[in-house]
Amino acid sequence: MKTRFNTFDIICGVAELQKLVGWRVNQIYDVDNKTYLFRMQGTGAVEKVTLLLESGTRFHTTRFEWPKNMAPSGFSMKLRKHLKNKRLEKIQQLGGDRIVDFQFGTGDAAYHVILELYDRGNVILTDYELTTLYILRPHTEGENLRFAMREKYPVKRAKQATEELQPEALEKLLENAKNGDYLRQILTPNLDCGPAVIEHILLSHGLDNHVIKREEAEDTPEAEEKPEKGGKKQRKKQQSAKLEQKPFDMVNDLPILKQAVKCAQDLIIEGNSGKTKGYIIQVKEEKPTENGKVEFFFRNIEFHPYLFVQFQNFEKATFESFMDAVDEFYSTQESQKIDMKTLHQEREALKKLSNVKNDHAKRLEELTKVQDVDRKKAELITSNQSLVDNAIRAVQSAIASQLSWPDIHELVKEAQANGDAVASSIKQLKLETNHISLMLSDPYDNNEDEDLKTPEVTVVDVDLALSAWANARRYYDKKRSAAQKEKKTVDASQKALKSAERKTQQTLKEVRTISNIVKARKVFWFEKFYWFISSENYLVIGGRDAQQNELIVKRYMRPKDIYVHAEIQGASSVIIQNPTGEDIPPKTLLEAGSMAISYSVAWDAKVVTNSYWVTSDQVSKTAPTGEYLATGSFMIRGKKNFLPSCHLTMGLSLLFKLEDSFIERHLGERKVRSLDDDQIDQNVKETEVEHDLLSDGEDTETNPTTNVEEQSSNTEITGFPNTEVKIEHDTGRIIVRSDSINAENEGTEEIEEVVEKLSTKPLDEETTIILAGPSRKKQVSAKKTKEDKARAAKQEAAKQEVAPVSTEPKNPSQVKRGQKGKLKKMKQKYKDQDDEEREIRMMILKSSGKEKPQAAAEKVVEKSEVIKQYVKPDKSAAPKNPVELEDADEVPVGGDVDILNSLTGQPHEGDELLFAIPVVAPYQALQNYKFKVKLTPGTGKRGKAAKLALNIFAKEKGCNAREKDLLKSIKEESMARNIPGKVKLSAPQLQKYHK
Repeated sequence: MKTRFNTFDIICGVAELQKLVGWRVNQIYDVDNKTYLFRMQGTGAVEKVTLLLESGTRFHTTRFEWPKNMAPSGFSMKLRKHLKNKRLEKIQQLGGDRIVDFQFGTGDAAYHVILELYDRGNVILTDYELTTLYILRPHTEGENLRFAMREKYPVKRAKQATEELQPEALEKLLENAKNGDYLRQILTPNLDCGPAVIEHILLSHGLDNHVIKREEAEDTPEAEEKPEKGGKKQRKKQQSAKLEQKPFDMVNDLPILKQAVKCAQDLIIEGNSGKTKGYIIQVKEEKPTENGKVEFFFRNIEFHPYLFVQFQNFEKATFESFMDAVDEFYSTQESQKIDMKTLHQEREALKKLSNVKNDHAKRLEELTKVQDVDRKKAELITSNQSLVDNAIRAVQSAIASQLSWPDIHELVKEAQANGDAVASSIKQLKLETNHISLMLSDPYDNNEDEDLKTPEVTVVDVDLALSAWANARRYYDKKRSAAQKEKKTVDASQKALKSAERKTQQTLKEVRTISNIVKARKVFWFEKFYWFISSENYLVIGGRDAQQNELIVKRYMRPKDIYVHAEIQGASSVIIQNPTGEDIPPKTLLEAGSMAISYSVAWDAKVVTNSYWVTSDQVSKTAPTGEYLATGSFMIRGKKNFLPSCHLTMGLSLLFKLEDSFIERHLGERKVRSLDDDQIDQNVKETEVEHDLLSDGEDTETNPTTNVEEQSSNTEITGFPNTEVKIEHDTGRIIVRSDSINAENEGTEEIEEVVEKLSTKPLDEETTIILAGPSRKKQVSAKKTKEDKARAAKQEAAKQEVAPVSTEPKNPSQVKRGQKGKLKKMKQKYKDQDDEEREIRMMILKSSGKEKPQAAAEKVVEKSEVIKQYVKPDKSAAPKNPVELEDADEVPVGGDVDILNSLTGQPHEGDELLFAIPVVAPYQALQNYKFKVKLTPGTGKRGKAAKLALNIFAKEKGCNAREKDLLKSIKEESMARNIPGKVKLSAPQLQKYHK
């Protein structure tokens, strides 16, 4: 199978890519450590093409989406730095070698990307003087030639292009060739066209396997037979080639060879034109089918810019251009591997069925053969009744005479020597079993063949206790017994055969179904991170290590997104993507906080710590003066919004990808629940605090009064306003809600006075540095005892608890004495407020916490000029140098809402499901999912837990056939990938699944 470009491919590829000259580099990505994508933009705003370069293998334009690395590599960053927005000025092959030079920019600002397509390959970035700025594979050749940074790339080292091979030069080459050299060996170094072209011209001119033979060289050392090299296959190939060798005739064959060389040179000229088509050479593999019809699978083996004669009997796929053919060949490699694996599994299943059928036929044949033998023996005894009875009586007489067994043997031998007919028929005495073996033949068999004078003799065992007739009857009984056994065997075998056929057909169906599922499976961009979809349909992602933490903040966190982190070093950086820009519901915040805690050392230590959230503009990579922030470390400026403590409880479940026409049936499965829709869970319910801000002028941050308010109906007396003051202690936010209708001027003056105090209060900005911790792999492999981990986590948690939270009441649900009276006064005071005045006052008192969690009422959303005079703008919480968004064109707009809506954890009957995706999420986010198990910190291995979970899901009563097929296509490693660590799995009736 062809794996890389040859010389003729490079000629055609370089010629075809000349159309990209003048295009700009829009962005550069790396697929892996050898493959890079250059997104090129043409003169028009819409024109975009992706150019793919793979070290040592290929280069071509591609229309397929290739999976990009989670974070750009150092080489990618270097390429971006020097090449971004530069024009592609030149593409050329260096000499006749398999090296391609891509020049970006002109003059002193020119840069070269040199792609080597031989041996182990290489990619080198150089400046305009060809001094190496970055190299993919530094190495040394010989003593003086170094391929390394700051070394000049040796262009002259490349193989120089050979001149056009003239007839005179060709004759000279043949004269100087060694005896036994093949023509292809002579032409390859002298024609820059690659082995495929040379094989084509020799075959098409009838010169394949022609070798140079000289009679005078037979006794020379060159003519001596060289030892065969290579493996077994290579030796066989060499031996078969020797058998087909044809001597080259300098008189008759030379003119034909000259024409062949001219043909090769014409092909090179055609390749340089850039107008070659593309061909993928295929092998037709027969595919097993259920209904017996013949189907074929076409396996790609090679790609070429020309249809060579050596492939004329192969199947082929034709493309408009060579680049299209190469793109299709490499892009479908994974799909081809899946198809070949499927084909292999189908053949194995059919082979098993064939073995069952063969075994069935063999058993029937043996039973039939036994019946024939028993019948024949019975007939021979009957035909030789007198002889058999005489032999039985003779032996019985000897036994009755009390002769010893050896004496009986001697007696029989003597009788045989004397030509006794009865004794001669005895083959063997089996006195220990009371049997004798007789040699019997059919006395009525008239053999017409005179040459065959000896009749067919059969050895028959005879029981001495029975007569000849009784022995014959015994064999007839055995024959009838074998016939009955055959009938039972046939019946049982037919059932077994049908069962095997059913299983085979089922296996074939499952294999094909799983193959289709795997090919349809799309890996979403967020699956490279920790991720889940919250109860209210927000995508939440977290970094696996410091590098991914850096990546999600830089590339995937947008304005209005929320950053969540646990109060423990090394926890995952969690982002809640907020496509709508509205406030994130508290349940989603709590779930994200639970995720941040679980993906930290707290899981292994089994210690619960706090988590908090901030807005995206509070996260910065700008370190304080004199400090440095490493990869994965960030600076948090402003107030942190602490979340309620939660248990270390995660869940493992499945999301199913819906076919587009079924998405509408599932809209609203994950939505923000209002109080009318559903009672908020106790763990998610916010503590609502009521406080009289205006009656005594008390400082709310030092003397709070709290109350968990029961939800009341709309039938309250409208004469008294229902005003609720909520203090969120960790954020310092103060929210006043009033449901009254009318307003009075006396209340307005006091509200303005309070706002004035708050707005002029000096800001005490908080700053926190989030330090990057070790990766999860390092955490797992670290040689720490469980006690050490628990002690460290407890100390970390204790530090966080030391932080003053003086405003938090000991019991939020308890209403302080006299509070009801104060609330009554407030209701009376604001009973006549109208909607407009109420809105203005609410805007004044409203915290900006959910947009930017700062000190209370220090920054507000302003909707009118009247409000602006009360509030002073606060810019202190905004980072001086916010984290820049990188590769914005690659980040899905709107948080991939359409993708989220197409994924459901609650498949309905009749839904068309394309594939299933494992998901690990806080357990409360999976409450309505069809398949789920609970995960808590434990001692079990992740892989074992994933395998058990799959077994549980497959055996659930509600699991239908399609869902079982989807489950079979899921690999255990993908199920286990996002489990936090050592785990305990919980599920109903778990013990029966263990058995």
